[in-house]
Amino acid sequence: MNRLFARKNRGFTLIELMIVVAIIGILAAIAIPNFIKFQARSKQGEAKANLKAWFTSQRAFLQEKDRYVEDIKTLGFSPERGNRYAYYFGTANTCEPRKATGLGTGTEYNCIYVDQGKFPTTPEDPGTAQAPSAPTFSGGGTDPAVPGLSTGGCPGCNIAGVASGNVDNEATGNDTWFIATKDAATIAHKCGNKDETTAVAGSPYLSFNDVDCD
Repeated sequence: MNRLFARKNRGFTLIELMIVVAIIGILAAIAIPNFIKFQARSKQGEAKANLKAWFTSQRAFLQEKDRYVEDIKTLGFSPERGNRYAYYFGTANTCEPRKATGLGTGTEYNCIYVDQGKFPTTPEDPGTAQAPSAPTFSGGGTDPAVPGLSTGGCPGCNIAGVASGNVDNEATGNDTWFIATKDAATIAHKCGNKDETTAVAGSPYLSFNDVDCD
């Protein structure tokens, strides 16, 4: 009886503990990277949704005014507060600041900074260094800068936008998305959609994946 009681109350051996620790380490090594990627994809939804909304607004503005416009105030485009991405729509940036004290009070803006009211330690201007370079656009007219508006007016006009933000909390690289009002081909991506060389008009194109590319 005493021998049976002693068996039931003995502790784990060192080998058993090491096996458990090894199993936990293997599971963590598999789960953590997948969790980071899943979390990044959820953050990327902001950029895709806002760029699509901007594209829809540009199409509506074209129908009414027969032109596209860089100025987001004139366009009526204003993403919700708390944006972790900055948005760029012009060649020479005049950006709307977003801080704890509120929004900018300027009359014209062609870009929007990261909301430092929500992300106070994040640089407000991540820039467009990872945007695609020299895409070739379909149809007539001149190609726009990226980001920016084509020259020469409409018809044949085109405008491109870029969203850029840090989604993995590392200092190098920024998650970067591109969109335009015409199909763009032969895109020299930075490290995003490696197998895609064409961006369909109105469809956000991942130029640099902040999780996989740095």
